[in-house]
Amino acid sequence: MESVKEIYKIGLGPSSSHTMGPNKAATIFAGRHSDAASFRVTLYGSLAATGKGHMTDLAIQRAFGDTPSEILWRADIVPEFHTNGMLFEALDDNGKVTGDWTVYSIGGGYLSEGPGEEDDKKPVYTRKTLEEVKEILAKEGFSFWEYVQSHEDKDLWDYLAEVWDAMQQSVREGLENDDKLPGCLRLRSKAKQYYVRAQGLTSSMKGRALACSYALAVSEMNARGGRVVTAPTCGSCGVVPGVLYHLKTAHGFSDKDILKALATAGLFGNFIKTNASISGAEVGCQGEVGSACVMAAVAANQLFGGTVSQIEYAAEMAMEHNLGLTCDPVCGLVQIPCIERNPLAALRALDVSMYALLGDGSHIVSFDKVVETMKRTGKDIPSLYKETAAGGLAILDYEKSKYLK
Repeated sequence: MESVKEIYKIGLGPSSSHTMGPNKAATIFAGRHSDAASFRVTLYGSLAATGKGHMTDLAIQRAFGDTPSEILWRADIVPEFHTNGMLFEALDDNGKVTGDWTVYSIGGGYLSEGPGEEDDKKPVYTRKTLEEVKEILAKEGFSFWEYVQSHEDKDLWDYLAEVWDAMQQSVREGLENDDKLPGCLRLRSKAKQYYVRAQGLTSSMKGRALACSYALAVSEMNARGGRVVTAPTCGSCGVVPGVLYHLKTAHGFSDKDILKALATAGLFGNFIKTNASISGAEVGCQGEVGSACVMAAVAANQLFGGTVSQIEYAAEMAMEHNLGLTCDPVCGLVQIPCIERNPLAALRALDVSMYALLGDGSHIVSFDKVVETMKRTGKDIPSLYKETAAGGLAILDYEKSKYLK
């Protein structure tokens, strides 16, 4: 497995797979062909189906700068390796192709050139499953964050501190906005309103309402193309910061403790990415919001003193109860149902963490097994329910909706 630092990427929304990944790929390709007269980019599968709503073309053109570029949309072609396929071509003054590159945006801002690419990379973690890691924890007496620390470079804590600062800033900035979000749905920001209303609730409800507002603030920041942190994706970026900001402000956990929680959360995100997927286009929203729910749940459970078994139980429940979650964005925007799913997943993360803490951590279904199930479920979900805007909520007739009048 790669470094947990790869789970957390600071960048601009609204989509890690549809904007951050393509922008990164375009930047790399432009650097390789700085003498090109123009560029041509063919987008396939899900990238083509929802790319305009996700601002994929703008993300690519931003990387090319002043060099002319043409974007071709081929939603009818779905590559076998991954649906988010891209073909970059560099052209000379006569329109002749001087270089090309096929690459895939596989979720979380990650790029892949196809099968076998990872074979030449030296992994940071040689163990890929939770069961394998638990053997080391038992042998060495490690906690999860200590296991992460033992494998990462010395800059781990500095990097996670930067991540945590960016997460907190996205919460604060999101709470200050009450603008209209970009796109044809004409949605207005709600986080500021929710935050204000939460102040008047009784203590038992106030905490949950505030956690909602924090997660909502970050998700709305993402929807407007603001600066967020993938955790593990842009579409699910509000869950982890929403929970952790709430636990810091309401329960007094220190930044140092939260960085340790982020390390553990990153490890569990890594398990999912390695053994299943965090790409909504590949396995549906269970891979995005489901994974974020897992990460937030284990972070919360660790902060409240959960044992290894309790942390695993929280993680297993968080994914189990998100199994089958489809990815069906309306108008191809990361707004409906994406924005609401973030605060609701934050609440679920807090709930499963508490549920696990009430018992001794014993459970029947292992975390590794539920991740395997998620992957299999994702493969079984028809493609029209996986970020293609061709099924589910995405095909409802919103053009006649009162919200668009």
